[in-house]
Amino acid sequence: MTAELVRGQNHPLSQARLEIRVSAGKPVVAGATLSDEHGKVHGVEWVAHPGAPTLPGLEVSRQAAADHRLAVDLGAMPEAVHRISVLLALPTGVGGPVRFGGLAAPFLAVTGLDGSEIANYTITGLDAESAVVALELYRRQGAWKVRAVGQGYAGGLADLFADQGLPEAHQLAAGINDAVAQGLARSVQAPRTTDGDRTRHASAPTLGADQGGAAAQGAVPPSPPVSPYGTQTPGTPGQPSSPYGTPAPGQPASPYGTPPPGQPSSPYAAQPPGTPGQPPASPYDPPAAPDPSAAPQPGSTTGGSVDYSHPRRQTTAPPPPPPTAPPAQPGQPAQPVAGDATGWSMDERLYNQVWGMFEDLARTMAAYRSAVDFADSRMEKELDQALSDPRSRIGGQSDAAREAARAKHTQLVDQARTALDRDLAQLAAEADVVEPALPAAYARWDNPVWHGYRVPMEIPMALRLGDLHLPEAPQLRIPMLVRLPLERGLWIDSGRADSLDGSFTDSHELKRLAMESAVAHAARLLAVYPTGEFTVHVIDPAGSGGQALVPLVQTGVLAGPPALGAAGVADVLARLTERVDLVQMAVRGGAPDALPPGFDTSEQLLIVNDFPHGFDDRAVTQLRYLADEGPAVGVHLMMVADREEAAAYGPLLDPLWRSLLRLSPVPDDHLADPWVGHAWTYEPALVPQGSQVLQQVLNQVAAARTKYT
Repeated sequence: MTAELVRGQNHPLSQARLEIRVSAGKPVVAGATLSDEHGKVHGVEWVAHPGAPTLPGLEVSRQAAADHRLAVDLGAMPEAVHRISVLLALPTGVGGPVRFGGLAAPFLAVTGLDGSEIANYTITGLDAESAVVALELYRRQGAWKVRAVGQGYAGGLADLFADQGLPEAHQLAAGINDAVAQGLARSVQAPRTTDGDRTRHASAPTLGADQGGAAAQGAVPPSPPVSPYGTQTPGTPGQPSSPYGTPAPGQPASPYGTPPPGQPSSPYAAQPPGTPGQPPASPYDPPAAPDPSAAPQPGSTTGGSVDYSHPRRQTTAPPPPPPTAPPAQPGQPAQPVAGDATGWSMDERLYNQVWGMFEDLARTMAAYRSAVDFADSRMEKELDQALSDPRSRIGGQSDAAREAARAKHTQLVDQARTALDRDLAQLAAEADVVEPALPAAYARWDNPVWHGYRVPMEIPMALRLGDLHLPEAPQLRIPMLVRLPLERGLWIDSGRADSLDGSFTDSHELKRLAMESAVAHAARLLAVYPTGEFTVHVIDPAGSGGQALVPLVQTGVLAGPPALGAAGVADVLARLTERVDLVQMAVRGGAPDALPPGFDTSEQLLIVNDFPHGFDDRAVTQLRYLADEGPAVGVHLMMVADREEAAAYGPLLDPLWRSLLRLSPVPDDHLADPWVGHAWTYEPALVPQGSQVLQQVLNQVAAARTKYT
């Protein structure tokens, strides 16, 4: 039974390995501090934060996000640690909220690794605070308990750290905020459920964040990733132990070590293909009878079966069951089925299934890379040992030792590759089934579903912006889906770049491709919204995007001709700024229906080409205002720009770039997820060369608008 805590209440913890799930509605920074029996934090090495996300028995996410999962292994906590404080803070300098009082109350749940909820706490009563100690796990007479704290700090992380006795409080707080701000423009957006909550499963973090980058001055340099689910030797905080388990004396550690009896293995450590009589469980095989209390199987390389449930306590009836897979042949994995994830509709089930595939691939690849890294370090260590003893050089002993070390290395890598190939094959089979079943909003432009396109009557859950893949499996592409309406604007980077295949793309060609990419995204948005519910404006001061804009202009789906020159820029920005002001005043005044007659209530998209050409200081200020305040009232921004060309504005535009999701017109590996740190290669969703599908779709959109008006 779940304990619903109030401020100051505590509850005993019967499990050592836990997850702390956070749901805040808006991006927040999650971290934790370790303190002694007096509640004092002895140094920055006792703080887990996005710049240094792992400590013994503790792991936090590497970026600000609306939802987090913090992993805790109380059994691996050093003896000097008596208290673990879970911290939440609002990121600064990114144009987001500055106080918790303007957000929904943050919700935290302490769960077991199987997802069973032990205790939860909703932090109420916050106002001007920008940082809060949400929960604390503490030792009492040899046992661990959780206490609901909810202590807020108006001075942010600096005041919070200072209150815990940390002398470097201000430097560390500044370093954390800088590290978070550096990555917000390079994040993959996380999925959400239909009621606005995020969906997550297993141990995957919120997607939508950067893999970090170098920490700023005052932040602790990131330590090598340490899984809190691996057996750890208690030590001093900040000194990571092996994620592969404690080896026997004289024996090298193995990534395939067996976890303690009754404990699930780490989803991030590589696992063997299976043990005799115990075939590994696959997270891709839909279970015949799902058991929410079942822990992940030790043989799984991806952390157990997919769980799309949200940590909040469910108060509504469960969604309809997904379609069942056909029976599998003996010894063969079950055949994948499109839409076998949880959801109320087929679109939602497909959406959740796509994100499940994304996270499964991330964990599978993390396991493989972990095993290869271990094999490399083990071989290097054994070679050093063989060459360090002069006696082994007599009689060819050193040659034999080198051959043995290389043979062990090959064996470990082959074993890891076998597990990877098995999981990749299952994922590829699932992708082959899912891709043809996707609706138009999720599908590639070459999908036959577009040939039967009709203007929809409802807004879909999400939109496809491109594909994501990893270098070890370039043929396996996962659709990159973002929720609608857009939470962040888009930045199509037209700066000079080298393509991943080694060919050089000149600046003029890249600008053309960037504008074509923007047109494809805008056309898809127009196509998936019902008639009259999405409006597109274009600012093209120099007219350089005229050729790419032809499909939008000729079909008449734009709100008006592309704005040219400084006067056109000023006119469009003034109208959209006034729209944001009017809607905000109506909403804040409690009279959302009291808008002027004939007011266009549709979602608005502003495409800006060749920024900052044609922009003065006033126009730049208005653009920043639209980027910050627009999404909340239905005004979205799509920039087609080279950041270096706007360098003259200096730090004035830094918050603008960080608030946008950067996309590239050519394949590029700039996107990352925060938990396992993969750099994902992004490929834009472009219309195939010579295809008329975009023109045909826009013609139908224009025809529907004519009938509608």
